[in-house]
Amino acid sequence: MNYPDIDPVAISLGPLSIHWYGLMYVIGFVAAWWLGCRRAARLGLTRDDIGDLLFYCAIGVVAGGRLGYALFYGMGRLIDNPLWLFQIWDGGMSFHGGLIGVLLAALYFARKKRLAFFTLTDFIAPLVPIGLGAGRLGNFINRELPGRITELPWGMPFPGLGTEPHHPSALYEALLEGLVLFVVLWVVSASPRQRGLISGLFLMLYGVFRFAVEFVRLPDAHIGFIAFGWVTMGMLLTLPMILAGAALIAWSRRQPVDQRLPG
Repeated sequence: MNYPDIDPVAISLGPLSIHWYGLMYVIGFVAAWWLGCRRAARLGLTRDDIGDLLFYCAIGVVAGGRLGYALFYGMGRLIDNPLWLFQIWDGGMSFHGGLIGVLLAALYFARKKRLAFFTLTDFIAPLVPIGLGAGRLGNFINRELPGRITELPWGMPFPGLGTEPHHPSALYEALLEGLVLFVVLWVVSASPRQRGLISGLFLMLYGVFRFAVEFVRLPDAHIGFIAFGWVTMGMLLTLPMILAGAALIAWSRRQPVDQRLPG
């Protein structure tokens, strides 16, 4: 297959350029707001409350994602030039850092609204995957996250990596972390569940999907493999998520069912 020739710039208005990657963030937050409003009554929240929650989470995603990328993937550059942390156009964002940022935002909002923390994270978890999937599509359009060489029929030459076909790993992640994860969490959370179950499912399933795709995704060029010639930084950061998700699911079995209004 040929790599689609999509201009990373979606709209140009004179000196102003709007990139597809930025639009994917907008799509993710708008989808989360809309889905959150549909289920807001479960927690006794209003549309304004959902807007506030998404605002705090947006700050957590951007600040945590950038700081996480600097710490996990660019420590050398950060030490050489601390101001590089704020040069968001140069470098990237880390999902794991963004997750920590969202959890801190959720903790603040839960205390503000006097909600149990895991009740709120169970509410948030099904709202996230659409944004994750959209973000991976943005990576694909930006020609980021190349996969390893493959002979499978859907392999495609990756820009800048020669003529050999590569796994479209960003599309794998868009499918698994976006569509599949959303469907599972949305369906399971349609009925009242034990507190912490949905949050645990999110952590474990995302971790499993990401860990699996790392086997066909090229490691970051400036980091390479961490150990054994196959362990990547993504695997190293994702393994704790799998373990934490499994532990949270086990813990949830001893928790009460959150009796909320149906969405």
